[in-house]
Amino acid sequence: MFDDMIEDILERLDFTRAEPGSTLVIGDITGQLAPALGSRGFAVESVGPDELDEEQPYPRTYRYLLSLGALDTLNDLPGALMLMRHALEPGGMMIAQCLGAGTLPAMRQVVQVADGERTHARIHPQIDRPAASGLLSRAGFAKHVVDSRSLRARYGAFDRLVSDLRDQGLTGVLADAPPAFTRSSWARAQAGFVSLREDDGKVTETLEILSLTGWG
Repeated sequence: MFDDMIEDILERLDFTRAEPGSTLVIGDITGQLAPALGSRGFAVESVGPDELDEEQPYPRTYRYLLSLGALDTLNDLPGALMLMRHALEPGGMMIAQCLGAGTLPAMRQVVQVADGERTHARIHPQIDRPAASGLLSRAGFAKHVVDSRSLRARYGAFDRLVSDLRDQGLTGVLADAPPAFTRSSWARAQAGFVSLREDDGKVTETLEILSLTGWG
């Protein structure tokens, strides 16, 4: 997922013929984006997702703000986007990649089956493309573009899907954690996953990636 986000950001910078400048990279957990930008002459500062509070003012301004997989888990997304706009130099550009509302449709269906009649919030709220566009306008970007793409993976077992989500840090981030699965709810989840299998015995899961691009 992060490889795809990085490739997309580099392509957007190439397409806009972005001149090298001061750049803040947020959430590059693979450590690939900053070196790629540095080799192109960008002056890069890179911070991990836990090293920067995106709901507080930035200490300085940048020509480019690049965010990977961080915005969709914030409490105050409108406020965070406004702060990002304030952190841009005049004419600067922000590119943020995050997971959108079309993410994990199979998982959502499976956990609803597992919970039975009394469902619980197990996935944090996510925005769709129209909502993202509205938030960029509200944040005051001079111009903006929002588009989306989907990554799909095929799974033969529910356990493997859960394992992959854990490996990529995509598990629950809700402040009020839902009740843990019981043995019976886990069995219902397994059965719900099996019911979604296609002819080849696998289930298709989707990650929708939103790309938010805005100019100061």
